[in-house]
Amino acid sequence: MNSAVERAIKFICEKYGEPLSLSDVAGSAILSRFHFCRLFRDATGVTPGRFLSAVRIYQAKRMLLMTGMNVTEIAFAVGYNSLGSFSNHFTDSVGIPPGRFRHAARSGGIELLGPRREPSPASGTVTGTVTLPRGYADVRVYLGAFDTPIVQRQPASAALIEVPAADKPVPYSLSGIPGGTWFVRAVAVADNADPEPWTRRSLLVGGSGPLAVAPGASIGARIGLRPRQPTDLPILLALPDLELQPLPPGVAVSGAAPGRAS
Repeated sequence: MNSAVERAIKFICEKYGEPLSLSDVAGSAILSRFHFCRLFRDATGVTPGRFLSAVRIYQAKRMLLMTGMNVTEIAFAVGYNSLGSFSNHFTDSVGIPPGRFRHAARSGGIELLGPRREPSPASGTVTGTVTLPRGYADVRVYLGAFDTPIVQRQPASAALIEVPAADKPVPYSLSGIPGGTWFVRAVAVADNADPEPWTRRSLLVGGSGPLAVAPGASIGARIGLRPRQPTDLPILLALPDLELQPLPPGVAVSGAAPGRAS
C-alpha cells in the first residue's frame, strides 16, 4: 500500500471529529493537494472528502452501539455542526435514522434493505460468482448494486447467498438495475476455518465496478472476497451481524464516556 495514502487514512481515522480541510489531510501525507487527491482516489476509489465523510458516519454508528451518548452529542463528536445535517446524512447513508438504528441494533431488529425502487422492464442484470478466500467456509454474503463505491443507501438490487467453501464459487444474480453506472459490493463476516479456538472473526469485502449497466442487458462480474484492508471504505449501510465486529486497523471510537441515551 502507498505509505502516503496509509498516513492520510490514519490521520483521518484519528482526527475525524475535527474540522479537517483537504490541505490538512494532504499535509499528513506530505504531498501537494493535487498529487495527493489523484493518489488517494486511485487507492480508495473516492476523494479524501468522501472517505472522511464515510469514516464520520461509521464512527457515529459505533458510538450509537458502544456508548450512552445521545444523538446530539454524537453528531458533534464526529465533526458535524448541525444535528439536522448529521441526521439527514446518517439516514441517507445507513438507511435508517440514528435513534432507530440504535434501538434496532440493540434489539436485533435490523433487517436487510431491499431495492429502493420497483424494477422496470427496461432494467438490466448483473450476474457472476462469489468466491471466498482460502481458510474460510460456510459464509453468508450480502451483495448489492450501489450508485457509489461506498456500501451506503438502499441498493438498486440486493441478494443474500450462502458460500460453502473457498473452492466452490457460488452464482449470484442482481436484477432490476436501472441503466447507468453501478458498483457491485459484497460484504460478509466470517470465521476462519482454522480449528484453533483463538481464531478471530474477519470482515470480508469484495466488489466490481464501475459497471455500465444497459437497459434490458445482462453483464458479468466475478466477486472475490478478501479480508478488509485499511484503504477499503467503511460499511455504512445497516446490516445484521456486522455492527459489533472489531474496528478496522487504526480506527478507534472516541467520545466513549457514558451519557444520556437518545
